Amino acid sequence: MNILVNGLNIEYSDRGEGEAVVILHGWSQERELYVPLSDVVSEGYRAIAPSLPGFGGSDEPPEPWDVDKFADTICEFIVALGLEKVILMGHSYGGRVIIKLASRDKLPFEISKIILVDSAGVLPKRGLDYKIKVTTYKIGKKFMLSPPMKKLFPKAIERWQAKQGSSDYSKASPIMRGCLVKAVNEDLTHLFEKIGQEVLLIWGTLDDATPLSDGELMEKKMPDAGLVKIAGAGHFPWLNNPGLFSAVIRSYLKIG
Repeated sequence: MNILVNGLNIEYSDRGEGEAVVILHGWSQERELYVPLSDVVSEGYRAIAPSLPGFGGSDEPPEPWDVDKFADTICEFIVALGLEKVILMGHSYGGRVIIKLASRDKLPFEISKIILVDSAGVLPKRGLDYKIKVTTYKIGKKFMLSPPMKKLFPKAIERWQAKQGSSDYSKASPIMRGCLVKAVNEDLTHLFEKIGQEVLLIWGTLDDATPLSDGELMEKKMPDAGLVKIAGAGHFPWLNNPGLFSAVIRSYLKIG
């Protein structure tokens, strides 16, 4: 399915009946990876899973967006579907978007519950190695992006830029790279205490992308949050331990 939201074509799936659960995927992850989540949720709810702008079949943003812009679009997406009350479920970057939405003073719909799975939002502590890497990058950037280099070696500059940063960064388009940079450099911890909804946190204990300590911090700072740890699972706990993950979701949402 597709819907036009603020001039962008947004792709989404819509399955099941009942109260809507909007499922937001992580960065660079296609929503097909989250089909197991929709499978479980749609047993007792209406599971709606959009592809965020720039992913899947959804249009790319016209310029590098910060997380608030993505949140604006999801807000308008929910309104466009005529939903007045939703449960929000987000993984990794999708969790960032939900934190932004839920911490707002006023929304045109009600968020009844929130489920965050290995959510992003905590700015990691930077060690000496990271600082050295950043300094080296800044020096290289000043040289590579100098007018003579731009004029003489534009292709070499493109290859150099593609090799910088994470695999997510290197695989992204120039606009989406800008979005990613804005996201990873924003700390959302000051928003946690503003989230008044009941929040279920699900975390893989071996997650090396958004470590368990992030989930523990969210549980501590969010007024009504509970943390479920899935031992031995990584950043995608529903793939590492599908049976336990599904059981947690069914129990929390009272499915079956």
